[in-house]
Amino acid sequence: MKPAFSVIFLTTLIGAGQGLFLALFTHQSYALFGLLPMQSDAFYGYGSALALLLLCAGLFAAVFHLGKPSYMFTRAWRGILQWRTSWMSRELIALPAFMAGVFVFGLIHLTGFRPVMVTLPSGLPIDLSVVAGVVVTLLAFALFICTAMIYACLRFLREWHTPLTVINYTLMGGSSGFILAAFYAASAAPDQADFFAGWAIIITVLALIGRVASLIRNARLKPTSTIQTAIGVKHPKITQRSMGAMGGTFNTREFFHGKSDAFLRAIKPAFLLLAFVLPLLLLVLSLSTHALLGLAFILQYIGLLAERWFFFAQANHPQNLYYQTVG
Repeated sequence: MKPAFSVIFLTTLIGAGQGLFLALFTHQSYALFGLLPMQSDAFYGYGSALALLLLCAGLFAAVFHLGKPSYMFTRAWRGILQWRTSWMSRELIALPAFMAGVFVFGLIHLTGFRPVMVTLPSGLPIDLSVVAGVVVTLLAFALFICTAMIYACLRFLREWHTPLTVINYTLMGGSSGFILAAFYAASAAPDQADFFAGWAIIITVLALIGRVASLIRNARLKPTSTIQTAIGVKHPKITQRSMGAMGGTFNTREFFHGKSDAFLRAIKPAFLLLAFVLPLLLLVLSLSTHALLGLAFILQYIGLLAERWFFFAQANHPQNLYYQTVG
């Protein structure tokens, strides 16, 4: 498939925003039970604002994937109507709902409006920010599922049609979000940066395992169709000399990335190094000095851009079996 940079930026930016919110609420949950010191409302509020900024940037990038960007504002409601059968429609519902939830969560903290909603039998008070955090957490995971299932539900694109697609989208978004949370905490609450960095190490290791597993799986896929089965001729040597057109078409432009095999072989170790190995090394080193956390996030984000490009490019549309050669 041909990677669309608007979608690459959309998925990586909103993934980082989702991960950052999950990191903030994870910290608040730990603090709620006395496992960590509770931070100021400003810490959670401004952190939520940063997550919302990433989500808005991702949504802005998505506009450039439309043939007519103005349709985002005039016809977006039509896409939502197919929510019963379309994962993209469900994403169109989950994304703004999650963004609204992050806004409310941040607003609750910044205004200090945190009335107690319920008191547990142990005497632990559950205020409005906790209730909002639980709801928004569910929305975050729903958004991860909706975004990933847009691709995982396509049976004819076998590289995507696997539960690993959903797992990897969730883990990579969580990894980038927790690394960003560690970087944010390094300046806003330095004594809490190691908590986020520790979780970032765990999630990044899991993300690396998941992505390597998908690469191994996809490398073992065998084509279900060949030129012989496509035209019903069993001759072992069939060579396509022309696709029946004098030049490129929509099919040849939009369903194939146009890069060489050498380029694909080079980008795979590059994104594994940038998105996983180097950030892990920097996270471990950051436990001694927080100055490396910003570099870890930047390098990983560059690596995730390359990873997402490879994710789209690796999917081999069945129509490419026919559109191989421009006559």
